Amino acid sequence: MMGNGKENGTLRIGVFGNLGMLNIGNDASLDALLVYLRREFPEASIDAMCRGPEVVRANFGIPAIPICWSEYSADRPRVFDLLARVVGKGIDIVRTAAWVRRHDVVMVPGMGALETSLPVRAWGFPYELFLVSIAGRLFGCKVALVCVGATKIRQRAIGWLFNNAARFAYYRSYRDPRSKEMMRQRGIDTTRDRAYTDLVFSFPVPPEEPVDRRSVCVGVMDYRGTNDDRKVATEIRTAYITEMVRFVEWLLDNDRKVRLIIGDANGSDDSVVQEILTRVRAARPELESSRLTAPPIAAFADIVEAMRTANSVVAIRYHNIVASLLLGKPTIALAYALKQEALMGEFGLEEFCFPARFFDHAQLIDRFTELEAQAPAIRQTVLNHQKVTTELMQEQFAELSGVVKLTR
Repeated sequence: MMGNGKENGTLRIGVFGNLGMLNIGNDASLDALLVYLRREFPEASIDAMCRGPEVVRANFGIPAIPICWSEYSADRPRVFDLLARVVGKGIDIVRTAAWVRRHDVVMVPGMGALETSLPVRAWGFPYELFLVSIAGRLFGCKVALVCVGATKIRQRAIGWLFNNAARFAYYRSYRDPRSKEMMRQRGIDTTRDRAYTDLVFSFPVPPEEPVDRRSVCVGVMDYRGTNDDRKVATEIRTAYITEMVRFVEWLLDNDRKVRLIIGDANGSDDSVVQEILTRVRAARPELESSRLTAPPIAAFADIVEAMRTANSVVAIRYHNIVASLLLGKPTIALAYALKQEALMGEFGLEEFCFPARFFDHAQLIDRFTELEAQAPAIRQTVLNHQKVTTELMQEQFAELSGVVKLTR
């Protein structure tokens, strides 16, 4: 069945995902995709179905509608809220199908679209992505999962929805080889799929600036474990903040200047920054304010700008690590998911990646000392691999253009 875009002669491209939620990494993936689409298909009509349509309309200049007809509201009595959401799931089937049908291609840009490295519930994004993929198959719209992440999934309902969303999609590519392997292990035929790299690596590398040898960027997040850690989420968060405070104190005691960087602009990471600032400053009341700062972060460009003069970076959020590697910085990753391990492995930095779950600040200090000792060689290794990521993104976009052109 032909989509409305073909009928009126205009190429219609839809973008779908957890976008506009003030998750800086997700929105950076959207930004990268839009730059490519506007360059290669300037005549195309582009719009989005996403979690935060107001943000997407304001920040990216494209029409956008919400994924869900009914969202949770604390102002409604619980019984009415539950009823609205149950009814909404039925309405969303019709809304999603109608939206997909209007397009020639629907793209899901990057993100952990097929993973559960952070908490997710079956009737949230897994269900929504399944609706998009099956609607695409029914109405002849090509659904493309572009440079997405994937993990092993233990929750049966989530696994079923994500796996069938992947099966019904017309096109799949992954942001790393491990994600592709995870999908193969989950029973998906990945013979024709390819692994590239993260979409955000398509951004041009900013000009180099003089580095402040005392400056260290420390990326933090409101870390509570994975989808499997719900019962111990509070314990994990408390331990993470305590160990991070001790590491920051060590940096300051060893004549470093520390810049705390967030990766999510919805306020959750800000609370962690404030806890760290409060505890460190209470323990060191004589500390100069310029030695410990937290610059305002609202977008990926702000992260890049905050890191440009840093000598090294220690980060937990995936796109903080991407920003650091994009700038050629010696980097340590605290990994809470496959994606951090895979990314650091791509850049030859496996030894500077270790688990975030109940990490020990003393081990982090040892690893940081090694990082500084090897800094010149590490910088060269990172810069060499940047050429590889550039070539991979060129190949990805060329392949994606082929998918789009098949609709015309």
